[in-house]
Amino acid sequence: MTSSYLIFATLAMAGVTFITRAIPALIPQKLLDKPWLHRLNESLPLSVLILLILTSLSYQDLSANIGLSSTELHLLLAQIGALLLVLLVYHVSRQLLVSMVVGIAAINGLLWLFNYFLG
Repeated sequence: MTSSYLIFATLAMAGVTFITRAIPALIPQKLLDKPWLHRLNESLPLSVLILLILTSLSYQDLSANIGLSSTELHLLLAQIGALLLVLLVYHVSRQLLVSMVVGIAAINGLLWLFNYFLG
């Protein structure tokens, strides 16, 4: 990669970031007060959280493997447990950052528990 490419890429990323931050200030308030836009604003964080969690469930060749090894089973159970805990915490607190931290802690804690007790 040349330095001119890196400079152009950095400027392009800065421009896209600026545009996405400036659009709400540039759009007239009358257009921002639409009911569907408020509903989208309320439901978008949970939708993004669910998509991030579901895409993080990683199982290669799950259909090819009839029997799961104990490691794969522990990982599957830890991910499902962390998913349920994240959804519960988000439903109660409506705090996306808290839910993400709980999810990271839950998956690591559950994996540790499974390895420690079921090892």
